[in-house]
Amino acid sequence: MKKSLLFWLLAVAITLAAAYYQRLTGPTYPIENKFTFNGKNFYYKFDRSHGGDTDHPVNLEVQDHIINGTLKWKRFKTNDEWNFIKMQKEDGKLLAYLPNQPPAGKLEYQVILNTGEIEKIIPAKPVVIRFKGDVPPFVLIPHVIFIFAAMLFSNRTALECFVEKPKLKNYTIWTFTLLILGGMILGPIVQKYAFGEYWTGFPFGTDLTDNKTLIAFISWIAALIAVFKSEKPKWYILIAAVIMFIIFIIPHSLFGSELDYSTLND
Repeated sequence: MKKSLLFWLLAVAITLAAAYYQRLTGPTYPIENKFTFNGKNFYYKFDRSHGGDTDHPVNLEVQDHIINGTLKWKRFKTNDEWNFIKMQKEDGKLLAYLPNQPPAGKLEYQVILNTGEIEKIIPAKPVVIRFKGDVPPFVLIPHVIFIFAAMLFSNRTALECFVEKPKLKNYTIWTFTLLILGGMILGPIVQKYAFGEYWTGFPFGTDLTDNKTLIAFISWIAALIAVFKSEKPKWYILIAAVIMFIIFIIPHSLFGSELDYSTLND
């Protein structure tokens, strides 16, 4: 197998592994688990992100007619009283809706199951769900593709440093270009659709996703300058690639945009 093909396969494997890890640890992906109640085994999957202007459905499949459910919720990081909504039974499921929130608004919620004699709250710790505006596919899909492609080329560029006569300029230019397209152009557009602001990172805010993108962008600017100006650009590229990898595996939307409900007029 040619070394170039081997390096591409390795770059793909690293990128997919990092993406999988990010998915497992991200705060916006559904939380799911199994539990036992009234002598039977059940399974739940509760969302932690909702896009659009509709209320969010919370449903739980419970094939037991004597089990009733109540949806318990309140606004996140507030002193609000808990709200309780009786869940309706539909086709073997318990169903209720969380009210839609302004972009970046968060609710915490749990489901209370009871038979009249016993009661169980699932999960034990409330689920936090963040609401956002609807991002059009023609913006979101290219954003995701370019970001993953930038990560792929970042890994491939780093591996090229171990070739006797590396082609660093082309790979670095491709990485930098994809990062600009996915992170610095489409990223803010996605942010605007989802949360109403183009940029909430430094120096305007502390949004971790924006700040991660900015750090990656700066590191690859240094690498791009180095391949044209430095006699030994490999270290700049390797450092930029390592930074990019670390940034990529940090869960998406961790410490992301969050509405401060105290700023709203009730």
